[in-house]
Amino acid sequence: MTSPSEPRAARRSSAASPLTTPPSDAAVPVVDASAVRDMEDVGEVLGNACFGCGPDVPHGLRIRRTGHDGSTAYAEFTVQPEHQGAPGLAHGGILASAMDEILGTSAWLLGGRYVTGRLETDYLAPVPVGSVVHLTARCTGVDGRKAYIEGEARLGGPDGPIAVRAASIFIKVPLEHFTKER
Repeated sequence: MTSPSEPRAARRSSAASPLTTPPSDAAVPVVDASAVRDMEDVGEVLGNACFGCGPDVPHGLRIRRTGHDGSTAYAEFTVQPEHQGAPGLAHGGILASAMDEILGTSAWLLGGRYVTGRLETDYLAPVPVGSVVHLTARCTGVDGRKAYIEGEARLGGPDGPIAVRAASIFIKVPLEHFTKER
């Protein structure tokens, strides 16, 4: 049992709230092999202008995908001085963006195209500028157009302490969502 003085995020073993927990009858995620091939060439598929993963965005995160295992995706990035919020620490919005990127990578592995419908983020520890942040995300269920995905950001290595937990719902959309003029 945890004490009432502990932060709520510390009491949960998962970032998921009832809103980001898949229903009990949700389907088990199935990876699409062609999506995995696309992910390996994501720069050519999406272009290099993505704030999260684009290698040519001067102040972007430049997240590097390091692999996958089924619908679990792995990546890392280094917190740069321009990502600072409080002195010497990563801005919370930057960390939420990094989580959105890795959660979306897990959705990508399912095939089709997805957009963020809901993102819940729990900040558990400060992240110093200069830190290498190791990201992991896994799909916990699919229900219709909704993919339920959870992840974490760790410091000091893939098994290091958790600094951020996130849970999300990604919504499957048609390709035209990205290609039609607005």
